[in-house]
Amino acid sequence: MGKQYFGTDGVRGEVGTDPMTADFALRLASAAAQVLVPEGGTVLIGKDTRLSGYMFEAALEAGFVAAGADVLMLGPLPTPGIAYLNQVFRADLGVVISASHNPYHDNGIKFFDGAGAKLTDEVELEIERYLEQPAITRESGKLGKAKRIDSARDRYQEFCTSTFPKGRNLDGIKIVFDGANGAAYKVGPRALNALGAEVITIGCSPNGRNINAGCGSTEPGLLQQTVPAVQAQAGIALDGDGDRVVMVDERGGIIDGDQLLYILATARKAAGSLEGPVVGTVMSNLGLEHALTRQEIRFLRAAVGDRYVLEALREHGGVLGGETSGHMILLDQTTTGDGLISALQVLAVMESTGRPLSELAAGMPKYPQRLVNVRTRARIDLAGSSAIQAAVREAEHRLAKSGRVVLRASGTEPVIRVMVEGEDEHLVLHLAEQLAAVVAEAAT
Repeated sequence: MGKQYFGTDGVRGEVGTDPMTADFALRLASAAAQVLVPEGGTVLIGKDTRLSGYMFEAALEAGFVAAGADVLMLGPLPTPGIAYLNQVFRADLGVVISASHNPYHDNGIKFFDGAGAKLTDEVELEIERYLEQPAITRESGKLGKAKRIDSARDRYQEFCTSTFPKGRNLDGIKIVFDGANGAAYKVGPRALNALGAEVITIGCSPNGRNINAGCGSTEPGLLQQTVPAVQAQAGIALDGDGDRVVMVDERGGIIDGDQLLYILATARKAAGSLEGPVVGTVMSNLGLEHALTRQEIRFLRAAVGDRYVLEALREHGGVLGGETSGHMILLDQTTTGDGLISALQVLAVMESTGRPLSELAAGMPKYPQRLVNVRTRARIDLAGSSAIQAAVREAEHRLAKSGRVVLRASGTEPVIRVMVEGEDEHLVLHLAEQLAAVVAEAAT
């Protein structure tokens, strides 16, 4: 049986619409406690800057305490910060209230185990089975307690700066930091300042409603204008919960997750510290695969979602992987995707080589790629639709060996993603629109 509530990154949806209600959050906490801390234990709860975070924080706290778990409230903190602090506080479970790059009217709930890793599909299914039962309240003597931890942000900041190479710093480097008005709005600039950088901030004034709005990794236009305007060496844009990053070079050009992965992989190979293959996803640009092959670096593709990148890294003994969106995994630094730490590693390459970001990324020419999101009212069986499969075969025939076609259902919203890439940009654009029209017709 498939999962009803959990997607590729926890439970997510529009606030006030099932399942993103206070009642559901309380029941989810109760179910998670019964599966993961049945004898009592410690649970961390962190969040991003969405207005609805207060409501879900209170509901989750009540559900866990009623089920007998002690709760430590961390306040606004990037998702990877909760994963890290789970280990620092020796907690049994970490909970993040965030809808990542989505607009403020959405929210979500995701979990980390005691080792700072995301839950497996099997554990999520077990939690969903407990959701079918009423939330529990233990007798008074077995209830949990809750308290706030004021030092959480400082501890995570120190961890981030510790990943920068020892004995080196960012003195004399000007950086524009875009915090997406999200969870990293304080810790990001402070970490960069601590390393000696001159920091100019945008997207660091959250009001509960402006997260990801006209800023951050999904809308970096202002960052692209600001970096060359102030003559900065680089720009950093995180998403709302701080687990994704895109960068902007000194000319204002976007450096996406594929290019960042190329920069880090080639730098690690040159330093002799690259272990195993580099892992991308089925959506990673073909240019990345070809560029790494030229450097004699093995490249593997996983399904979309950082958990699947992580699984492939562990299976094949790799340490470096990521997605085009900027969700990077550096297992030689931390346990999960961390936008700030990923950016620091790229800045370290810039500092050690003396090369500008545009030059470091130039070794990976990107193939033209077109992604079309087709909204649907219900799930579509992509493999079972003869019309869709015929259109895919025709597109692949026309691309021959110089391109790819990928169709997949989003794990976080009712969308079919249609991606076409290849050497011929006009053909790519045409085929993507043609395929999207076929999918839209099948969705009606």
